[in-house]
Amino acid sequence: MTRTSPADPAAGQDLPSTVGGVAGAPTAARAAALVARVTGGADAAPVRMLAPFTGQPVTSLPQADDGEVRAAFAAAREAQREWSATSVAQRQRFLVRLHDLLLDRQAEVLDLVQVEAGKARIDAFDEVSATALVAAFYGKHSAKILSPRRQAGVIPALTKAGELRHPKGVVGIISPWNYPLALTAMDVFPALAAGNAVVQKPDNQTALSALWLQELAEEAGLPAGLWQIVLGRGSRIGDALVEECDYLCFTGSTPTGKDLASRISRRLTGYSLELGGKNPMIVLPDADVAKAATGAVTACFSSAGQLCVSVERIYVHESVREEFTRAFVARTEALKLGGALDYHAGMGSLTSESQLATVTAHVEDARAKGARVLTGGRARPDLGPLFYEPTVLTDVTPEMVPFADETFGPVVSIYGFTDVADAIERANDTPFGLNASVWTRNGRAGWEVGARLKAGTVNVNEGYAATFGTVGVPMGGMKESGAGRRNGAEGLLKYTEAQSIAIQRGLALRPPKPVPGSLWARLMSVSMKLLRRLPGR
Repeated sequence: MTRTSPADPAAGQDLPSTVGGVAGAPTAARAAALVARVTGGADAAPVRMLAPFTGQPVTSLPQADDGEVRAAFAAAREAQREWSATSVAQRQRFLVRLHDLLLDRQAEVLDLVQVEAGKARIDAFDEVSATALVAAFYGKHSAKILSPRRQAGVIPALTKAGELRHPKGVVGIISPWNYPLALTAMDVFPALAAGNAVVQKPDNQTALSALWLQELAEEAGLPAGLWQIVLGRGSRIGDALVEECDYLCFTGSTPTGKDLASRISRRLTGYSLELGGKNPMIVLPDADVAKAATGAVTACFSSAGQLCVSVERIYVHESVREEFTRAFVARTEALKLGGALDYHAGMGSLTSESQLATVTAHVEDARAKGARVLTGGRARPDLGPLFYEPTVLTDVTPEMVPFADETFGPVVSIYGFTDVADAIERANDTPFGLNASVWTRNGRAGWEVGARLKAGTVNVNEGYAATFGTVGVPMGGMKESGAGRRNGAEGLLKYTEAQSIAIQRGLALRPPKPVPGSLWARLMSVSMKLLRRLPGR
């Protein structure tokens, strides 16, 4: 659970003077100070985190056990009682302060995100900007979204009805390694704005970003103990998370999400899940090919393709396929790989050995079965242990692994089409439905195609950022890409319980004794027909 005692800088003295052996990175003492915000169980061995850029140690992470997690929930529940009694306006002011602190202090967290996730700095900044946008949105709109709602009563003037929103209690949040700052903010901030406490389990690989944001939140005025962070593997502490939370929010793989949904539903506890994707991009014949090719590079290779809304399939109309492919390959080959803490590189490395193994296996399977590698297709150990070139495939067929399976890396396949309806059908021919992209000069046509795609978010003339950055609209998946939504009003209201209250005056809703039931039923039937015509009903 989260510590509130001062950090011990000596805790990291066995590590290099700079974190992960990356020049310009935060000191090991700073990493140790963040790690000192959490405690571990007596029988849980610490886990050493390695920097993807170098393979060098970053820090040693204490691991919670079952008892630690349950204690974190107890502490959070105690803190939540007072927090839920504060006004939503007070909670909004905290988020506004946090927004400003984040932008003022972004350099440090940019370094942390790069060091622990292996991102290019421009991709790390995407996390900072997304976090700021979420804080700004809920810092401005939460009171309006959560305000009591008047509803038309069953009998005008005699029935006063309304809807209230109450916090769930303590929200359990399981966060992934790929977007450690942004996805923490997207889930934690609205939960806090709704009056809940939070117990978060970030992935071990990218725990420092979450701990840094938690520290900044407390500096912005969040009461200590309200946002608890526990570290550990799901196999060890997952039971406590599922059994103690009043609502569960999970981002990760589809199989794990299904298992968690099955387990928590037995408690009749709510949940939201963002799961896997195999996201398509459709390039219509009238698209601006140069812009589509440039946009595809970002859509496919941001964060080395380790983004749940990244594009892995591109369907291009045959009339522009050759031109698009040539332009896209050229722009992909111009993408600079690197691991420095600056803005010079366009793509960083993969985050873990398991991701490198998956990407390598997918590309080699396709190559062995006849796919053509137009560019990329190899690891780059000369740059670092987990670098892999951005890769463009063609002639990918259904028996090849990357045709339908999520790669979650810098690999994309190009397909041609002649009929738009066929492209839409092929784009939808997947168990997933998270994100999609459409490119056209005709905005109305793009909207109409987008409306026919079975995806929770669709971007026209953008890969993913238009919906990802528009915090006022909901984000989430259809089919096996998830359940529930984050962002927008839905992303806040899901953390609340709706309560209806109605006050009845005068006339009762059953016939008085002297009135026969048959007459009452006829009078009520006539009244309901008249009421239907009233505005607002």
